[in-house]
Amino acid sequence: MTDPIADYLTRLRNAIKAKHRVVEIPASNLKKEITKILFEKGYILNYKFEEDGPQGSIKIALKYDPVNKVSSIKSLTRISTPGLRQYVGYREMPRVLNGLGIAILSTSKGVMTDKEAKEQKLGGEVLCYIY
Repeated sequence: MTDPIADYLTRLRNAIKAKHRVVEIPASNLKKEITKILFEKGYILNYKFEEDGPQGSIKIALKYDPVNKVSSIKSLTRISTPGLRQYVGYREMPRVLNGLGIAILSTSKGVMTDKEAKEQKLGGEVLCYIY
């Protein structure tokens, strides 16, 4: 697999389109950090890290509106790819959906959202946009 983050986002996107409650994804440290951010920002209901086999897995419970059965995640977009890395400084931080969405960045201090990186005056690689 050449792009594990794109695979992670695609598995989430497919599970949302199929209206699944839980999706299981192969684990990595970067994927675990992205999952924690999604949980903190309220995009997913819950998550669980399982240590089965050499790699382990992440089980993510997706969050839906109880009335309309609409997912809380509208869009997952991969920005930086292995073939074309996208880096930004803290001054030119992207605004996702005019501030309503989040951009997930990989910085020298770890994986964080665009707002956290801007507060700490850190730039980094823009992994994805979520809203």
